[in-house]
Amino acid sequence: MKHRLEDAEVEATVLPRKKSKKDKKDKKDHKEKSQDADSTAPTPVEIASEVDEKTNAKKDKKKEKKEKKEKRKAEKSNGEVDPTSENTSEQEGNVDEVHTERKSKKEKKDKKDKKKRKTEDAETNGSNSNGHVENKTVDASTASQTYEQTAALSAVSESDIAAFLSTHQITITDPLSDKPFRPIIEFSHLPSSALIAKNPFASFKAPTPIQAASWPFGLSGRDIVGVAETGSGKTIAFGLPLVSAVLGMPKSKGSGKIRAVVVSPTRELAMQTNEQLAKLGSLVGLNTVCIYGGASKDDQRVLLRKADIVVATPGRLKDFLEEGSAKLDGAKFVVLDEADRMLDKGFEDDIKRIIGCTPRKEDRQTLMFTATWPQSVQSLASTFMVSPVKIQIGGNESGDLQANTRIEQRVEVVDPRSKETRLLQLLKAQPRNERVLVFCLYKKEATRVEGFLQQRGIKVVGIHGDLKQEQRTRSLEAFKTGQTPVLVATDVAARGLDIPEVKLVINVTVR
Repeated sequence: MKHRLEDAEVEATVLPRKKSKKDKKDKKDHKEKSQDADSTAPTPVEIASEVDEKTNAKKDKKKEKKEKKEKRKAEKSNGEVDPTSENTSEQEGNVDEVHTERKSKKEKKDKKDKKKRKTEDAETNGSNSNGHVENKTVDASTASQTYEQTAALSAVSESDIAAFLSTHQITITDPLSDKPFRPIIEFSHLPSSALIAKNPFASFKAPTPIQAASWPFGLSGRDIVGVAETGSGKTIAFGLPLVSAVLGMPKSKGSGKIRAVVVSPTRELAMQTNEQLAKLGSLVGLNTVCIYGGASKDDQRVLLRKADIVVATPGRLKDFLEEGSAKLDGAKFVVLDEADRMLDKGFEDDIKRIIGCTPRKEDRQTLMFTATWPQSVQSLASTFMVSPVKIQIGGNESGDLQANTRIEQRVEVVDPRSKETRLLQLLKAQPRNERVLVFCLYKKEATRVEGFLQQRGIKVVGIHGDLKQEQRTRSLEAFKTGQTPVLVATDVAARGLDIPEVKLVINVTVR
């Protein structure tokens, strides 16, 4: 039985299987499909043609792609984008990158050129065609002030400039240059500005010597020591650059709004200075405030809140600083007027306290005007100023106190008991209503002399430290206007006061 199974299996694997009907049908279908395929197969010519078409299409596509790539490259280099081209957003991004890169390079180049110009200016201080130093700025921190010599001033001949300096005995010493600025000998030579556009000097004929010589340096941001006699126009000499500097400073609010401070030795001089600066400042919207002793502190505190410029006596300003009613940390322009007089009156400590509240000397502009140049003033200048230019008016190069050569001076020696009688004789010899200024050394003496003259029928008023400020102001105004022709005063009226038409000055007592 087992043998038969094995034989049957062998037979099954070796003998061919009979074809079914399905197999025959599939074979027939396959043959028919083969015949159809043979009938539709392309000829060799058709195959070659198809290959050529595919090759040409591939070449055209490659060429088109290459042209587009070159076009995008050209657009990038020109910084332009074709809105009809493909990948517009990508192209825009590429153009932005080009612009940014160009801008960055340009900014770096501008910064480098600016730094180079700044270095050259600092080293040479600039010069014009006439060999004149332009010296626009000394320090970057005081760069709010710039000065460029006008074409009109440049056109003035060197001989005319030399003649002006010689005639008015002007000596300019600049530690930073041996060719200082030319003096501004006419108002038309001033550079244009918001203040000059208002024509503030229409009523004046020409600048005074101290104004002409100091304006270019003041307008350029330099520190100045001006040595000139009383009544020489020093207020406007520092007033013009002061207002110009304040206009160039940023505004701030509250008590820190003060951007310039002027310190004067006496109330009368402070009030007179304030009056002149207020006229200039009002033309360009600046507020000027005067603070001094003998007046209401409450009223002055209110005024300080709106002050751009402060004119003050040392004592009262120091009081406001100590109580916090005034702040000078924004005062980048400082003026010490009649500096020698303030030192004589013992204000040196107050001055140091005041200046100590202002920005450091490298960050501010400091001007000092004085009638004399003693060692005490020189020391003050060296402490609070940076390379100041010194402007001396008059032949007295030492700056020591001396008599004015343009004024006739006489000395009479009389018995002390006869001084008042001799004074009365001199006053009665004067033409009617001519103004006469009588100086006394002491307050009690001034009071006695004033009473003596009043009893003899002389119209007289007095000014001294024992009087209230209202009385002092009324007396000074009456004398200025000519309502009262004789003024008896102590040295509070000895410096800086602008009193026109004074024909005679009498010193009853001298030191």
